[in-house]
Parts: sequence; C-alpha cells; structure tokens
Amino acid sequence: KLKKCLFFGNSLLFLPNVLKVYLENGQTKAFKFHKTTTVKDIVLTLKEKLSIRCIEHFALVLEQQYNITKLLLLNKVLLFQVVQKKDSHDYRCLFRVCFIPRDPVDLLQDDPVAFEYLFQQVPQFHYVPLKIKCRRNKAKL
Repeated sequence: KLKKCLFFGNSLLFLPNVLKVYLENGQTKAFKFHKTTTVKDIVLTLKEKLSIRCIEHFALVLEQQYNITKLLLLNKVLLFQVVQKKDSHDYRCLFRVCFIPRDPVDLLQDDPVAFEYLFQQVPQFHYVPLKIKCRRNKAKL
C-alpha cells in the first residue's frame, strides 16, 4: 500500500495516489497512479491527451517551490518512489520540453502542437520603452 500520510493536499499530489502535473498554458492534469506506474506512463498519456506526436522532446520535471531547482525525471522511475521522498512536498511536477530540437522549424512542420508548447514555455520578454529626460543647460556661455 502506498504512503498517504504527509502528501495529501501538496502541489505534487492532487489526492493520495493522484499526481498533479502543471502544463505550460497554466492548466493542470491529474493522474491516478499505482505502484507500477512509471514516469513514461504519464508522459505517454499526456502525449495522447494533448495530441503531441514528437514526444521525444518532452519529460516530467520536478520544480522546487521556493527555488529555481528543477529535477528531470527519467522515464523508468516509478511515481510512488518520487512521492515517497521526504522532501517531495516541496516540489511540483511540470510537463516540459526538455530536449530542444536541432531545428525548431522541423518541429513546427512535424508537430505544430509540440512547437506551440515549446513556444509557450519560452519566457515572453516585455520591452518597456525607456523615457529619458534630458535637462537642457539653461546657462548661457
């Protein structure tokens, strides 16, 4: 039986044995898992739900809540092992493009959905025009 004690209600688990995965568009997806459920099982389910064809660029990542630390989860890892780690309540699970294609144009042609996901993942920069006030020297020479 999986541990249910400390993990209920945190950002990693939605409910006991239900993993919460954060997507780049701000949505979350919940996945019930068992002792034999692997990271790859969740990634392949997301592939189907999001209609992604080029899944080889994607992975699940743990992000520490109060830090920029991110941990890549290998496909063969069992989910129950991840949530049983003592500090798992400090993390949330993200579905990310972790393996950038050599040529993003190829990704756009092969899988527009994956390309759009990558585009959403890249931070959008907002350029604020600088207002420079110049003082004219009113002193006459």
